[in-house]
Amino acid sequence: MSPREKARLRPQVRTLIRRLCLERGMHTFLAGGALGFDTLAAQQVMLCKEQDLLPVNLVLVLPCLEQSAKWPLQDSVLYEDLIARADEVIYTGDLYTPGCLHRRNRYLVDHSAICAGYLKNGSVRSGTGYTVQYAVAQGLEIINLAEPQQEGDKPNGTATDKMPWGRGPL
Repeated sequence: MSPREKARLRPQVRTLIRRLCLERGMHTFLAGGALGFDTLAAQQVMLCKEQDLLPVNLVLVLPCLEQSAKWPLQDSVLYEDLIARADEVIYTGDLYTPGCLHRRNRYLVDHSAICAGYLKNGSVRSGTGYTVQYAVAQGLEIINLAEPQQEGDKPNGTATDKMPWGRGPL
């Protein structure tokens, strides 16, 4: 995702978090901790909590203890900061293994009411595409921020990425 695309997405994601919290009573947001959309969305949840003073919680659902081991230093520092600021961190495995990302993605979907994210060009062969297909099969509401949003649109779904959000009121 380009810096320009990230700049475009930040206010959209923050607005979506506000709407889900204030209009639909969702207070817990899950993120998978991957670079790109997951990180951007997690940062926006924290901004809504720390700057907007919304009653939201960030739960990072991570595939393994060493997810960032081979990342560039700047990305690892950002990742560790998110872990430190998150309200909860869940690891779906200890070590990086084949299938650990799919296990994390299934956990995200299985513990969410909405799957919101960024799926460009309907890429169903990616991890994002897999997650969206699984979310659709599980009956989640899907919101794709890769598609242009109209002012005043309510989140109500198309296709997405692996930032399942919100457990909603329980």
